[in-house]
Amino acid sequence: MRHTRVKGEPRFPDGPKADPAGSHFERRIRSFQPRRSRVTAGQADALQRLWPKWGLDIDGQRVIDLAELFGNSRPVVLEIGFGMGEATSEMAAADPDTNILAVDVHTPGQGNLLALADRAGLTNIRVGNGDAIILLREMLAPDSLDGLRVYFPDPWPKKRHHKRRLIQPDFLTLAASRLKPGALVHCATDWEPYAEQMLEVFTAHPGFENTQSGGGYAPRPDFRPLTRFEGQGLDKGHVVNDLLFRRVPHRDQPTAEG
Repeated sequence: MRHTRVKGEPRFPDGPKADPAGSHFERRIRSFQPRRSRVTAGQADALQRLWPKWGLDIDGQRVIDLAELFGNSRPVVLEIGFGMGEATSEMAAADPDTNILAVDVHTPGQGNLLALADRAGLTNIRVGNGDAIILLREMLAPDSLDGLRVYFPDPWPKKRHHKRRLIQPDFLTLAASRLKPGALVHCATDWEPYAEQMLEVFTAHPGFENTQSGGGYAPRPDFRPLTRFEGQGLDKGHVVNDLLFRRVPHRDQPTAEG
């Protein structure tokens, strides 16, 4: 018999919470736009079955032990915004010795990534639900990450919305405090004005250095798959720019503000 959900009942009782951080933290300027779309039966099944094992609600209430979260002490890369998860699962399969903590707020994408990981027998993916800023600021220890990936973030193209873009000096300061020296930060965007801003703020930040000896953008590395979305953009003549910066050894740095 099909269960009819009553008003106020969680959509996925054993799955991700609708607003895990609740009112615990002030409402900062959001760099992401929650998207509502239909969850398929397969995605719903993955959320119900796999979230208790592989999911993480970002509530900001504790510092997480990454070795405990993954069940091993392998390097951990944080990926912010993974869409439907195809590229994430492909990268996880190609590099099983690296753990990926993939964060998004899109419920169908969360379910799809869990299903992909389950189907491929991947154990090196954990899916975070909520605000990546709260995760970095409240739930990750200093020097705990071996890498950071931000692929095709919302470009917020209107000038009045530029303050909502994720890649800003304050964000880089926060990220630098959680990245180990030598950690690689990889960003990609098909919005050229945003790519120019990214390059400017990374180049100016004392916590990072460009891996390209002459500065500028990097060729797309082999480990970043060409996504369907990206392929469609390239077919339309869009230019995709990759940025590869490395966390420099510790020296006097600005402190990340809470």
